[in-house]
Amino acid sequence: MNNNTKGLLYAGFTALLWGFLAIALKISLYTLKPATVVWFRFSIAFIILLVSLSIFDKKMIKSVKALPPMVFLAALFLGLNYLGFITGLQKTTPGTAQIFIQIGPVSLAIAGIIFFKERITWKHFAGLLLLVLGFYLFYSQQNPGSIEDATNLRNGVIFVMLGGLCWAGFSVLQKIMVSKHNPNHLNMVIYGFSALVLLPFVEYSKIPDLTLNDWLLLIFLGLNTLLAYGSLALALKYAEANKISMIITLNPILTFVTMAILEILAVSWIEYENFTYLSILGAILALIGVSVVVLKRKKE
Repeated sequence: MNNNTKGLLYAGFTALLWGFLAIALKISLYTLKPATVVWFRFSIAFIILLVSLSIFDKKMIKSVKALPPMVFLAALFLGLNYLGFITGLQKTTPGTAQIFIQIGPVSLAIAGIIFFKERITWKHFAGLLLLVLGFYLFYSQQNPGSIEDATNLRNGVIFVMLGGLCWAGFSVLQKIMVSKHNPNHLNMVIYGFSALVLLPFVEYSKIPDLTLNDWLLLIFLGLNTLLAYGSLALALKYAEANKISMIITLNPILTFVTMAILEILAVSWIEYENFTYLSILGAILALIGVSVVVLKRKKE
């Protein structure tokens, strides 16, 4: 198997995990505030990675000491991405958050043009136009019940998009670093530093009241973080940024399908989506726009 195929498979696994992530995060917000959920995600992922590397990687300490200061900036970007996405998700729905977070892959593709010298073409402009049109159509079809709901929707979308921009910043830095450093070592430091920064914002009084289901959900979120970003780091190491972005844009489809199945099953533990035909059309246009932007042109 060549490196490019490996990279695309790792990116596909990341997209699969992220397809379920928004739904799990939404459920966790019924019990805990965003910063606490994010802290648990980072802490669980850090502890698992630290223990496993301590056992199986004897060169871990020496390698970590050699990591560049850029790793802390990457941790800051990823922490802001997590907080932006989950804060926006708290004010919107999983489907809405998954649509507007697509600003992340688009920004990564644009960063590929700027930093990795990938050539810009008319397709990029056409894709951006479709993306903006899709965003507008999708947003315009949301039907808040009150002024407060409308404000929450607007603020939620803003937070999600800011989170997407921060994700692109993280991915650029990660792509630069994985060419010279072990992805697992990078991620361990990123998770640990992010968890440390979030310590003052944790709701410690809520922890003793967590049920078994709450803990299982938090462990799932931690494992999702560990596996998704481990796969993303390897994908960035083996494949080009725009190809990775193309695969990752598939995760909203899985979220929409899962939410539709949950509505058919009439579960009571999550709020259903309420999309019109025009909002679905807007979502499709947005995803097509993202796909066009991140698609690599054929080499001359």
